[in-house]
Amino acid sequence: MRYTLGKDEKLKGRKLIELLFSEGKRVKSFPIQLIYFKNSRETEVAIKAGFSVPKRNIKLAVNRNRVKRMLREVYRLNKFKFLDNLKDPYVFMFIYMAKEEINYAELELALHKLNEKFLIKIREDEQD
Repeated sequence: MRYTLGKDEKLKGRKLIELLFSEGKRVKSFPIQLIYFKNSRETEVAIKAGFSVPKRNIKLAVNRNRVKRMLREVYRLNKFKFLDNLKDPYVFMFIYMAKEEINYAELELALHKLNEKFLIKIREDEQD
């Protein structure tokens, strides 16, 4: 397993992002919210991921960028947990919801909880 987050795995393109926010489902594990939807297009990657930190939550751009870097790093090192349990390609958007910065360990713990909630919700959706 390669722990990389390549260019083709990053969420880009206005149409795909608009589709994600209009049709996506949400899962929350404070301080991270995951918006996801099943990608119907054939892609070579299983997950396209984007990361966002709202300006109203963290005012300074320097701090927003640091939080985004931490989010990307936590996801990059733990994306295999998402990949191992997925059959179809998905589009993800991770949104940081806290008003203050948290440390790396707490962010990693929140991502693990988010992964568990996401997998439970995916199983429920498949049963319906």
